[in-house]
Amino acid sequence: MNNQITLKNETGGGEGIEVLKNEPYEKDGERGQYTHKIYHLKSKVPGFVRMIAPEGSLVFHEKNEYMKDDFFIKIETWHKPDLGTIENVHKLDSSTWNSVEVMPIDIADRAQVAPGDYKTDEDPALFKSAKTGRGPLGPHWKKELVSNPESPRMCAYKLVTVKFRWWGLQNKVENFIHKQEKRIFTNFHRQLFCWIDKWVELSMEDIRRMEDDTQKELEEMRKRGSVRGTKAAED
Repeated sequence: MNNQITLKNETGGGEGIEVLKNEPYEKDGERGQYTHKIYHLKSKVPGFVRMIAPEGSLVFHEKNEYMKDDFFIKIETWHKPDLGTIENVHKLDSSTWNSVEVMPIDIADRAQVAPGDYKTDEDPALFKSAKTGRGPLGPHWKKELVSNPESPRMCAYKLVTVKFRWWGLQNKVENFIHKQEKRIFTNFHRQLFCWIDKWVELSMEDIRRMEDDTQKELEEMRKRGSVRGTKAAED
């Protein structure tokens, strides 16, 4: 439910999120949910990128997807019931793994929230769940979970691959996109915790039914209205 609200807040005026697939899967002993989303993001990148980007290139796929040789973004996610202790969870080859920069996100750390994004009602350090009793998350909340192995926990491992082959701008654009992705991930997972009372009692059948309805609504929202949600900060 939290994810659906976030998607709607970012969709409208020809931009936002288009959901192509959202279905359960089972492969190599792993079970979960497979999604394929397309992000229409023209206003969410800085002006200097919009000026040089080819028409249609500011459309990003979230799945294993070939884009263009000179402009490529791939986001792969594993959700695991741990505290972020698995190294190389995506099983990259050693050469690729050695080039990866690991950027831990602590949802309770306000210092990791970008200026202008902070909201008191989306602060895990302040929120307490009425239904589960979880929260507020103090500065040592991870250590407290380690000492209580029965407590539920989950880590979202996000692997973001960015390639922007444009001489003179490659590093600037790639660094900007990584920064924006971390900003989006931080805000989303802070919301996820603070909205737990809205989704904790839902079954998988409830969630999948709601996601099917949201998929149809997003497509209508993307085609009408004005651009909404996160905008790029011009560097």
